[in-house]
Amino acid sequence: MSTGATNDVPLTRKDFISDQTVRWCPGCGDYAILAQMQRALPEIGVPKERTVFISGIGCSSRFPYYMNTYGIHSIHGRAPTLATGLAIANPDLSIWVITGDGDGLSIGGNHLLHAIRRNVNLKIILFNNRIYGLTKGQYSPTSRTGAVTKSSPMGVMEQPLNPIAVAMAAEATFVARSIDSHPQHLAATLKQASDHLGTAFVEIYQNCVIFNPTEWTELSDRKNRDDSILYLEHGKHMIFGKNQDKGIRLNGFTPEVVSLDDVDLDDILVHDATSKPLASILGSMEFPDYPAAMGVIRDVRKPDYAAELISQVRTAQEERGVGDLNQLYLAADLWTVHTRKEVECASARERRDGEAAISVRRLDASSQASVMPITGLDEEYIDDLDKPEEKISDFQDLLVTDTVSALEPNIPITMSEHSSLARTIRQMNRHNIGCVLVTDEEDRLVGIFTEWDALMRVVGVVDDLAQQTVADYMTPEPLALKADLPIAQALNLMSVHGFRHLPLVDDNNHPIGIISFRDVVGYLNDVLEKE
Repeated sequence: MSTGATNDVPLTRKDFISDQTVRWCPGCGDYAILAQMQRALPEIGVPKERTVFISGIGCSSRFPYYMNTYGIHSIHGRAPTLATGLAIANPDLSIWVITGDGDGLSIGGNHLLHAIRRNVNLKIILFNNRIYGLTKGQYSPTSRTGAVTKSSPMGVMEQPLNPIAVAMAAEATFVARSIDSHPQHLAATLKQASDHLGTAFVEIYQNCVIFNPTEWTELSDRKNRDDSILYLEHGKHMIFGKNQDKGIRLNGFTPEVVSLDDVDLDDILVHDATSKPLASILGSMEFPDYPAAMGVIRDVRKPDYAAELISQVRTAQEERGVGDLNQLYLAADLWTVHTRKEVECASARERRDGEAAISVRRLDASSQASVMPITGLDEEYIDDLDKPEEKISDFQDLLVTDTVSALEPNIPITMSEHSSLARTIRQMNRHNIGCVLVTDEEDRLVGIFTEWDALMRVVGVVDDLAQQTVADYMTPEPLALKADLPIAQALNLMSVHGFRHLPLVDDNNHPIGIISFRDVVGYLNDVLEKE
């Protein structure tokens, strides 16, 4: 059994984009998750015809429509059930379950638990925005205590569920966490999940821009992110912070945040993805009391359910031969149900023959089967089914179908990381631009220096611009896009982080262009004028 790569023809991201209009709210993190899934699948290398996405109900559950693979949009909370049956029927498929904190942990909680504990070969991706978005803002199983929502106007009274802790309690063999606003980390986490044989459970933090827009702000904001997130790497110390000056150690059985200046490095925990106790501790570390643990929390190997089941079937066939379903139906513990007429005739015959009359239980129901009509369906729902599909204009598709390259990105002005602030600012003034890209000796993007950096970090602080290098005042490791990603993802990143500019890079992280929000607006205006 394997879901490894078998493609003779290399696939690209475009191969996994369906022809359906993507319907999420503008700025929703679901766009970023969709884009990173479509980006990761070609690298995973499983053919489209062997890839299946199964969802339940919710905003995230529209996902199968937007993937050019097989897909099932199932009923509320039951996606793990359908996925389990499919994994058993065809173990060679790569099956992804897309669910949300409401769909997966409320009505679907029971099904989620059993899929995980059985270690079915599934990749379960749970979008966690701590709200019911599709039904307009009710609190969900993961909403924080005290959260004011449309269904909890005086604050949530219940204790929220921790998805990672739930997965650990169900003996998950692979547990990971990522966030929609960190595309590189998200894509890498999805690829790690795809390599796991058995249930891979991935929680993705995602803001609902309409009903819960600030839930993960501390983790999305690049200015504070490094102090709020602990990036896990197997075999490495749990160190975090903008200056990598904080760590996690155990005080008895309790994790605590410490300064590296106050403790020895040997006191800091080393991540071991095979340790269940350590994974349980990491799962219990919830933001803001602790930094949010991101990455692979647990990764162990155990037999997967389909392989074990097929092995049992083969053993039974070797010992007893291939089964006969008809013989099984006609085996012991059978009885016959007679119609009322048959019972009356039998009773008359016995009386006629002089035998003791038998006691007959009269059947209240007719012997003829009847089909009861289905009742109770919402009439408004039935009416909606009869309505013609809403026509979507080509313009509405542009943000999803058109890539960043359509914006005709500007050629970036680049500066060496060793360049002085004086020379960098002269270049910005000379070219009348709001930012420059900073590169290392191999011409790889290492930072971005903007007007904001100049105003907030340089003006009034630096006395001699010629003696200071731009590397000390730039924004390091900026978010960058590939030119083949959708415009919608660029807008999402600009919205979440408040960016005015986004650099574009090639596969070697060399800068090849730069776009701004003004470019997007200008492009859409041109399209409208052509229409």
